[in-house]
Amino acid sequence: MVHEATRILLDESRIPRHWYNIAADLPVPPPPPLHPGTREPIGPDDLAPLFPAELIAQEVSTEGRIPVPDAVLDVYRLWRPTPLVRARRLERALGTPARIYYKYEGGSPSGSHKPNTAVPQAYYNAQQGVRRLTTETGAGQWGSALAFACAQFGVACEVWMVRASYDQKPHRRSLMRVYGATVHASPSPVTGAGGKILAADPDSPGSLGIAISEAVEAASAADDTRYALGSVLNHVLTHQTVIGEEALEQLAAFGETPDLIVGCAGGGSNFAGLSFPFLREKLAGRIDPVIRAVEPAACPTFTRGVYAYDFGDTAGLTPLLKMHTLGHDFVPDPIHAGGLRYHGMSPLLSHIYELGMFEAVAKGQRECFAAGARFARAEGVLPAPEPSHAVAEVIAEALRCKESGEEKVILTAVCGHGHFDLGAYDQYLSGEMADFDLPQERIEASLTSLPAS
Repeated sequence: MVHEATRILLDESRIPRHWYNIAADLPVPPPPPLHPGTREPIGPDDLAPLFPAELIAQEVSTEGRIPVPDAVLDVYRLWRPTPLVRARRLERALGTPARIYYKYEGGSPSGSHKPNTAVPQAYYNAQQGVRRLTTETGAGQWGSALAFACAQFGVACEVWMVRASYDQKPHRRSLMRVYGATVHASPSPVTGAGGKILAADPDSPGSLGIAISEAVEAASAADDTRYALGSVLNHVLTHQTVIGEEALEQLAAFGETPDLIVGCAGGGSNFAGLSFPFLREKLAGRIDPVIRAVEPAACPTFTRGVYAYDFGDTAGLTPLLKMHTLGHDFVPDPIHAGGLRYHGMSPLLSHIYELGMFEAVAKGQRECFAAGARFARAEGVLPAPEPSHAVAEVIAEALRCKESGEEKVILTAVCGHGHFDLGAYDQYLSGEMADFDLPQERIEASLTSLPAS
């Protein structure tokens, strides 16, 4: 029987006590990161200049359950558990027989799902005596989350924010500064990597790959400093599984089993966080949902990239990662979904995609902003540009159900609010927003920079 409530709220005692590590249940292990010089799998010593020991252990762990430290749970209680909401008003507005549910992560201190990993990353670094963390950010959700987390544990925070988003989203950088962070527009003149790019192109809009290069360079130059990443790596995706673990319990309380799970994907943290616990249940034969990632047509790593070893950053400072990539030299057009403008994709998700365990589609930003506005008018919640990609696919599927009469149960995650993105919504509403038609030649030109196999 379907629960008649509009939302399910869990008690604090139901915050997950363990993160789920999907590596334990995969039929084939993912390819390891490689040292760019030797092409041999990297070891813990190779990662020690960038990450604390506990995060390195989690990165390579094959244990299915990783305990959440009490100090992290204590901070999680500021906003977790988050609600699971039945989007009844959206269903009525669409006239669909589908039942739509969304996990709302926009109520965290920084307004997105990103603190789910920022808090443990800041904690483990503080435990190891690290005094400063460097990072990159696209739209600013990750940068503001890490700035908040660092403030909880007395760690300094320095952020390189992609120039296009630095200009588009000034209030995100203001929030980082309120939390105590130092923020640079990337590319910046304060690093060798940034200075080199500015010399070649003073008007560069930047990219996440460039910002990663700058943050990694700064972290490598100081003994008391480490680097933090908001997506892509295994330990980051693992921390985000609190989303899916809570959603499993909440959807069961609604008396529902999902037919379709939809998430936006840039580096992969939100999509993995929602889908991995459900994928565990699917692998065990208990449920059988279709799982679908939605990415921007202007930066389509799953749908138009290649599966190959590539650098995670533009300057080639990171290990080689086997992932879906457009080439580390690829600079995406400055779409407003800054958190999805990454040239690569999580290696773990890329591997699972190659195993055929989920689907991927790409969408233009005008369709996504139209969906975000439609969602807001029905549900009252304004999605950030990133989750508006998932919302667009949810609406498209719900309308397909209207035509077919199928009563599908659709689950998604609204992983952040759009309150800092009103300038982008203004551009959409005024008819000034453009979709970027990405020529295949640009992708092919960028792929020529892939490291030789």
